[in-house]
Amino acid sequence: MTHVSMSDAPGGALEREMRRERTRAMWLALGRRLALFLLMIAVVLVMWQALLVVFGVSDYVGKGPLDVWQWLVTDDEAAENRALIFGRLGITLGHAFLGFVAGLVLALLVALLFQLSRGIEAALMPVAMLLRSVPLVAMAPVITLIFGRSVLGVAVIGAIVVLFPALVNIVFGLRSASPQMNDLIAVYGGGTVTQLVKVALPASLPAFFAAVRISVPGAFTGALLAEWLATGDGIGGSLSGAISQAKFTEVWAAVAVTTAVALVLYNVVQILEDVVLARMGMRAQRGV
Repeated sequence: MTHVSMSDAPGGALEREMRRERTRAMWLALGRRLALFLLMIAVVLVMWQALLVVFGVSDYVGKGPLDVWQWLVTDDEAAENRALIFGRLGITLGHAFLGFVAGLVLALLVALLFQLSRGIEAALMPVAMLLRSVPLVAMAPVITLIFGRSVLGVAVIGAIVVLFPALVNIVFGLRSASPQMNDLIAVYGGGTVTQLVKVALPASLPAFFAAVRISVPGAFTGALLAEWLATGDGIGGSLSGAISQAKFTEVWAAVAVTTAVALVLYNVVQILEDVVLARMGMRAQRGV
């Protein structure tokens, strides 16, 4: 009598094939994302140099990729220059992380409340719209007066930048769940919370990753603005001093390094998104 294991059954073969297909999709997504990232870096460098030439920017003020490379890598004082820039970058990364986490967590909590109660949405959405419509440059001094030139003030400024775009994307994702699936949960006695956990949250994953992606550059913007207007440290706080002292290469190097880090983190999130959604059999929704 021949023994047939569960793994040899037709269902087991189908499951193995599905796992292999998800793994292939994951590696294809990873390779595609890495190739697009390298292409993006090349395009940014070419556009940077081309714009300097097209607009006729003086060599004294406008520094190209080669100038920044020499200042950071090949000049005699390159080691000191790198220590200066990356020391400030570490501070800015810490500030950006605070704003990113605070804004994204707040956006997720508010979106969940909106999903559970339309009354709460009607009450809180005008506040979110107000935060979005008032220029942050005008709000920053008031925020600084209330929360001080401390980590808390930086987190508030960063959270305001991140909050609204992330909130819109997460709310969109939660409401993209299939009505038929919600009806099925209701038929079996499930309530609003069950529908949220079992249907809305899984369906919102692509939109949630889109919110995370757009929150990364937003968090950097909030951190730089907070440093410029409030704390005076980090990359943002150093730019005005460098400009006033005509240290233009330092300015361009600071902007280039910050932009490069933001692009890397943005693409890391995209890679993570592609891998997770590929493993779950879901497709990323670009442009949300």
